[in-house]
Amino acid sequence: SWAEFMQLFAEFGKLTDKKPEEEAVQKQVKKVQDYITEHFYKCTNEILQGLGKMYAANGEFKENIDRAGGEGCAQFVSEAIAVYCR
Repeated sequence: SWAEFMQLFAEFGKLTDKKPEEEAVQKQVKKVQDYITEHFYKCTNEILQGLGKMYAANGEFKENIDRAGGEGCAQFVSEAIAVYCR
């Protein structure tokens, strides 16, 4: 569900004091990728990378993620995804 998906970003919000490359943050990226694959469509690293860029761009995604995880969360998620997909 959308609420479950947003909960993943609320969890990200608790990690924003860490660096994007830290293990706990990278595990959270994997959770997001797995959730998308399980509930929506196969989320390859390439697709995830595109989503990461979209999450940080202004718009509905950014607003929803920042609402769930706090101001700046969408940008943090985007950076964490970029590290994950390197």
